Amino acid sequence: MIGPATREAWNDLDAKVRPFVARRVRSPVDVDDVVQEVFLRMHRGLGALREDERFGPWVYRIARSAIADHRRVAVRHRVRDAEPTLESTAPAPGMEDDDEVEQLLATCIAPLIAMLRSPYREALMLTELEGLTQKAAAEMLGISLSGMKSRVQRGRQELRAAIEACCVVALDPRGRVVACEPRSSGPLPGCRCR
Repeated sequence: MIGPATREAWNDLDAKVRPFVARRVRSPVDVDDVVQEVFLRMHRGLGALREDERFGPWVYRIARSAIADHRRVAVRHRVRDAEPTLESTAPAPGMEDDDEVEQLLATCIAPLIAMLRSPYREALMLTELEGLTQKAAAEMLGISLSGMKSRVQRGRQELRAAIEACCVVALDPRGRVVACEPRSSGPLPGCRCR
């Protein structure tokens, strides 16, 4: 049973962490999930907190890490689980919702990765679509970690070149996709930016 003093301390901490997370995560349900993950990580790591380490910065470091992990998982699941219909793939003229543009471009990623050359295709499929760490992917393929990192980096470069050959992508100052249109030469097979 949690005592009143402990419950009050957790509530105070929640009141500080929740707004921090809410500014960086869009959905209120996801905010709850990320805050819960932050508290779980804090509970697990409290024993490893050094005396010279300040508690506040440690908590926010955990929160930033949980937010980054949440974003990675959300992007991977959106790409892997996306089964667009013809109606959902055709953007409306003057589409202004950045999320729709990003989701539309995300549906193109898996087909474009499938078109890459063999070592890079496998590296990106395992790390970007399947969610494995580069270390786990390297072990699975029986190569060194540095070899996997090199394949992932080169695969990302080839993927970017494929996207740029297929579509004109406009980014805002923060690097978010705001527009995606097929090039005059036409999109690559599998790309849904029409």
